Amino acid sequence: MEELASLAETAGGEVIDMVLQEKRHPDAATFVGKGKAEEIAALSEDKDIDLVVLDDDLSPAQARNLEHLIGRRVIDRSQLILDIFALGARTSVAKAQVELAQIEYTLPRLRRMWEHLSRTGGGIGTRGPGETQLEVDRRRIRRRMFTLKKMLDKVEKDRRVRTSRRKDFARVSLVGYTNTGKSTLFNQLTQARVSTGDRLFETLDATTRVLRLPMNEVALLSDTVGFIKKIPHNLVASFHATLECVVEADIVIHVADLSYLDYDSQIATVRSVLDEIGAAGKQEILVFNKVDLVESEDQLALALRRYEKAIPVSALYGWGADALKERLVAFVLDRKQEVRINLPPQDGKLLSYIHKYGTVLERDMVDGRLSILVRIERRYMKPLAEYVEPSASQTGTSN
Repeated sequence: MEELASLAETAGGEVIDMVLQEKRHPDAATFVGKGKAEEIAALSEDKDIDLVVLDDDLSPAQARNLEHLIGRRVIDRSQLILDIFALGARTSVAKAQVELAQIEYTLPRLRRMWEHLSRTGGGIGTRGPGETQLEVDRRRIRRRMFTLKKMLDKVEKDRRVRTSRRKDFARVSLVGYTNTGKSTLFNQLTQARVSTGDRLFETLDATTRVLRLPMNEVALLSDTVGFIKKIPHNLVASFHATLECVVEADIVIHVADLSYLDYDSQIATVRSVLDEIGAAGKQEILVFNKVDLVESEDQLALALRRYEKAIPVSALYGWGADALKERLVAFVLDRKQEVRINLPPQDGKLLSYIHKYGTVLERDMVDGRLSILVRIERRYMKPLAEYVEPSASQTGTSN
């Protein structure tokens, strides 16, 4: 409920009161019981409340019945989240993704929006103008859905072309619950200037930058939208292209907010969403951010005992950034091996290949041949295999 209040405030609302109901099953007609709906109606009248937000999704019929009983506009959690995404969308792609999600949410609810123009009854001669307008709107909306999907398909194809050029680098994605400081950490690691703020869903667009690591290694780091409990399914579908960088990542940095007492549930939610988008099972580095806000050292010690390999950081002040980079470079180096290659000096094609896919550590002329010590991923070794100096070949670098 506190999170729902934060969502409402992020959307620009002022939270006046909260109401809870202990109920074994939602009411099929009104979600909450009729008595509770009447209680909310009285509270809304007494405190001049003009909007009621429920923490779960409502069917169109439940929303309609509740509005009739309460006498106020009623929305559910998904509609609230969609509204926040619409407020935060800055680029044309993000706006298209949010609009598509909103349309998919709205389409089955159109009848409720036009019911005030429809006559009651059925059969010939009883169809009101609302019914006609309903069909017109449905056709318009389906055409708009087709246009948006076509646009986003093109965006995804273009993105795949771009990312195909990045396969030479280790790809790292920042994931985490919304407002855990992912973008601040992204800026700290890459010196980027991605927008940051103490609000939910500050970042909607995926951003990728070069991340320079120790030992002259390089990776590509992506920042993307934060996750949340009960995220609307149509949002996950609409943001497929944005979330694809997480699916394609070689490793994810999972950022958790240590200053939030129930960080366990946030960690579980993020891992659940990763599973939902097809990114479960990836190698993960868990990072506990905002250690500067933790009042007790015991809280940090307890978290590190429960999550032994987690790295404590303060993205705001840069604490722990070096430890995180060391962990990342260990991952990158584990995929590589150091070998000495002996090439004819005139073989410019293979020399170019080595510089493209490997990191040159030493380069000398020995007995008229070019001797190069290179660190390179094993998958790129095939064209170089016959030029490897057997005595200098190493099994690989592991940390």
